[in-house]
Amino acid sequence: MNGAAVIAEILRREGTQFLPCYPRNPLIEACAALDIRPILCRQERVGVGLADGYTRIKRGKRNGVFAAQAGPGIENAFPGVAQAFSENVPLLVIPAGLPLARQYVRPVFRAADVYRPVTKWSALAHSVQELPDLMRRAYHAMRSGKGGPVLIEIPAEVWEAEYEGELDYAAVQVQRAAPDPDAVKTAVRMLLKAKNPLLLAGQGVLYAQASDRLSALAELIPAPVVTTNPGKSAIPESHPLALGASTRSRPKMFTEFMAKADLVLAIGSSLTRTPFGPGVPAGKTIIHSTNDAADINKEYRVDHAVVGDAALVLDAVIAEVGRQKGAGGANALAALKEEVAAAKKGWLAEWGKHLDSEEVPINQYRVIRDLMCTVDRDNVIITHDSGSPREQLIPFWETTAPGSYMGWGKSTQLGYGLGITMGAKLAAPDKLCVNIMGDAAIGMTGMDIETAARNRIAILTVVFNNGVMAAERDVLELSTKKYGALTVGGNYAKVAEGLNVAATRVEKPAHIVPAIKDAVRVTESGAPFLLEIVVKEGYDFSRYPLAGL
Repeated sequence: MNGAAVIAEILRREGTQFLPCYPRNPLIEACAALDIRPILCRQERVGVGLADGYTRIKRGKRNGVFAAQAGPGIENAFPGVAQAFSENVPLLVIPAGLPLARQYVRPVFRAADVYRPVTKWSALAHSVQELPDLMRRAYHAMRSGKGGPVLIEIPAEVWEAEYEGELDYAAVQVQRAAPDPDAVKTAVRMLLKAKNPLLLAGQGVLYAQASDRLSALAELIPAPVVTTNPGKSAIPESHPLALGASTRSRPKMFTEFMAKADLVLAIGSSLTRTPFGPGVPAGKTIIHSTNDAADINKEYRVDHAVVGDAALVLDAVIAEVGRQKGAGGANALAALKEEVAAAKKGWLAEWGKHLDSEEVPINQYRVIRDLMCTVDRDNVIITHDSGSPREQLIPFWETTAPGSYMGWGKSTQLGYGLGITMGAKLAAPDKLCVNIMGDAAIGMTGMDIETAARNRIAILTVVFNNGVMAAERDVLELSTKKYGALTVGGNYAKVAEGLNVAATRVEKPAHIVPAIKDAVRVTESGAPFLLEIVVKEGYDFSRYPLAGL
């Protein structure tokens, strides 16, 4: 077998079912020969997004793969890989490369070198015989420690060369690190001593599939739980101790309980400072648990650290709490549940006029409310796009199942949600996979709804169309007044129909629910649907100040 066949066979052994791609790349045909389905995207960064969403829903136990053409193809993929890097998503990128003799001839684009800052690991193959080792290292990098994209660039002569001998390759196992028992004992002593402890969960809990353990620990202490943007749904937000997730917008009770917390246990989070994530206010005692020791003291002064896989850490902490605390605590748990419920009820009452609005153009929060009340949230995977849809959705969409929300945003590329939603649908074909994007976002990647139609990827895309880049109104005042710089109009239902995607345009609140039901029926038949909602500009966000940030 030649180099392309070697890599395709290794991908097959690693459980690869789909290959998002854009030709030319010899791997595409080699994979098709092994019944690995190619999915040709319209643009490369969406193809990377497909691999990203697939990986997220498979919790990194299987990894999405993207194959790009040498030169312009892998150049165009950079935004997608950079986004995945910011989100710590372990996916594999395999670009074709120019011959080895031309690798250092200016201005050749050397992918392995150029991508090094936005990959966990990258390499250039020099011979066909080293391919099994390179692939083994790539999968080990993806399945151990903190996740991240990896890249192997394959020059022309390596694709074509014949591999000598039998292929010796077995699927790489996930490696997990257990915590130091002494560190766990200290952490539990600190937790139980605190008057108002708070748990902050990141996406490491989702990758470790440890949501049940997180809920159990919260009830055992007891302590309320907040999550990061990518960690949203690490605890189902229907749980009575869940306070929701945060970007710049967040539920009010998130702010209230964070403000009075004297100790924060962050688990499965890097605690990276970002405008689109929850900060920890000054003056809190911080216990930081992460699977990467390099995260400790990176951004915050940490009082204590527990390094390890989130599931193994939670198991150890729960056991130690049982030893140190003993029986009892039912009254404290019941009181805390009542306190959380009252805070949540008060916050929702403040926003009732938006959630129940009859405004025309339509209020975005009315759409979110109607969508929540119409679909089966236990069987939904939903994501936002960048900008206002993220800020509107994350506080108010109440998750009911772990892994039912894909949050992202350390980098905030418009249009990224479309690709990861298609990847999620490929990973979980029985789920209703929903992407909520704005008119600016669909302008970036909207042509790839045709990719969904052509490949029968039955996603639901909801477009909030307000005809303007509303989030930028305050920074382009003169430009807009003089030149209309922020105006971005369009009828996206008509665009969708031209791309073989069924679509409906909704302009009145009373039509939202019937349109959602029609859209879901279409997706259940195996086809995508685009639901365009004509909405107001919308500058009301659930933002409450938090002292110390």
